[in-house]
Amino acid sequence: MNPNKKSEQTTPSLQGRAGGGSSKLFKKSEQTTPSLQGRKGGGSSKLWDKGFEINAEIERFTVGKDREMDLYLAEADVLGSMAHITMLESIGLLSADELKALLAELRHIYGEIQNGQFTIEEGIEDVHSEVELLLTRRLGDMGKKIHSGRSRNDQVLVDLKLFTRRQLKLVAEDVKALFRKLQEQSERYKDVLMPGYTHLQVAMPSSFGLWFGAYAESLVDDLMFLQAAFRMTNRNPLGSAAGYGSSFPLNRQMTTDLLGFDSMDYNVVYAQMGRGKMERNVAFALASIAGTVAKLAFDACLFNSQNFGFVKLPNECTTGSSIMPHKKNPDVFELTRARCNKIQALPQQIMLIMNNLPSGYFRDLQMIKEVFLPAFQELRDCLRMTTYIVSRIKVNEHILDDPRYDLMFSVEEVNRLASEGMPFRDAYKKVGLDIEAGKFQPRKEVHHTHEGSIGNLCNAQIAALMEEVWSGFNFERMEEAEKRLLQ
Repeated sequence: MNPNKKSEQTTPSLQGRAGGGSSKLFKKSEQTTPSLQGRKGGGSSKLWDKGFEINAEIERFTVGKDREMDLYLAEADVLGSMAHITMLESIGLLSADELKALLAELRHIYGEIQNGQFTIEEGIEDVHSEVELLLTRRLGDMGKKIHSGRSRNDQVLVDLKLFTRRQLKLVAEDVKALFRKLQEQSERYKDVLMPGYTHLQVAMPSSFGLWFGAYAESLVDDLMFLQAAFRMTNRNPLGSAAGYGSSFPLNRQMTTDLLGFDSMDYNVVYAQMGRGKMERNVAFALASIAGTVAKLAFDACLFNSQNFGFVKLPNECTTGSSIMPHKKNPDVFELTRARCNKIQALPQQIMLIMNNLPSGYFRDLQMIKEVFLPAFQELRDCLRMTTYIVSRIKVNEHILDDPRYDLMFSVEEVNRLASEGMPFRDAYKKVGLDIEAGKFQPRKEVHHTHEGSIGNLCNAQIAALMEEVWSGFNFERMEEAEKRLLQ
């Protein structure tokens, strides 16, 4: 397993990150903001520059972690710009030669991003400004033309949509990989019985087939939620500009097709209102998956303990103690549980930032990126670690040799007596009295045949449900569109 495969990483690096600064808000020596005057290409470092200086501490506070967070969006920003300028050429705002040169340079910048050579420079506010600056340095004034008909408001909206739908695909693939491994283990251990619990009391017979299979089916429902989030994400906001459209004759259907969106966010005001809403809805889907994984992690920690001894985790997935030489701690699953619990709090974090905002854009929305963008990699790490351990976990096939579990067969005995003609309440009373008198002798046999029970796991039907959900994503449209732009 390679949990840190470079091509799938979403966590960016940042060189030259803004930070520090004076503790005095209006210290005179720090009143100016770095500009690009004198650099190759010249020009201001702010797209909105009007010729006055900005206090450095004010800038540090308002920019926050935006430069760091925007590195997550760099590839998406380039793709969105490629679609936008292709549309601009079609309506006469760029010449064919200008479009050709700009597309070539944007593809070059995309390659720099993928190779880790792209940074957002000191004094540059965000990824949009950096990309436009690079184009202007390298191509001259034609680089300044790419912003016609759009605002940074709809630019970040389309960046977030493009980034999020890509990450949802990666998460969905990791969910499916864990699902398959759980189903494999369910089939492998379908005949190995284990105690089932209610109220943490030994209750009735269960099996490892049921235990593994239950989490597999839970992931099917989680993926349904993820599919709904993907469909809401996969709509194009580009062309809404600052939230009220543009006097340019934009062709929004063209950019929708170029970027492989299913449709667009049609109403330009709603496109802006969708900022925060999309992230919240996606966060609920991520939280649903995290809830399943956290519960599985808790079970594994519990069942791995000596008091249970139901499973044994791989040695390489445990850690030791500095003073207790016998310890093999389930740290991976403990950290998985904690990280998944953190992800389950994500929807509430987002709601508390955006739920009392009126329509239109507000800078509050910037803060959502800090909690939202890193969440995908956190969840994917948990999914891949869980898949790795589940595939190597060892099951105790002799749990029921311990007499402490004898009483879990009491219901089987009640049902046997009822099947032979004794009224159920009489059978229940008889077995109960035998238990109290110490005379109960269990028949350690289970004959469950109905759908979804120990003897009829329905794994094939659950796998069919997963395939039905998977087929509804239509990832191919997204991938083909992105490939066409980059070619």
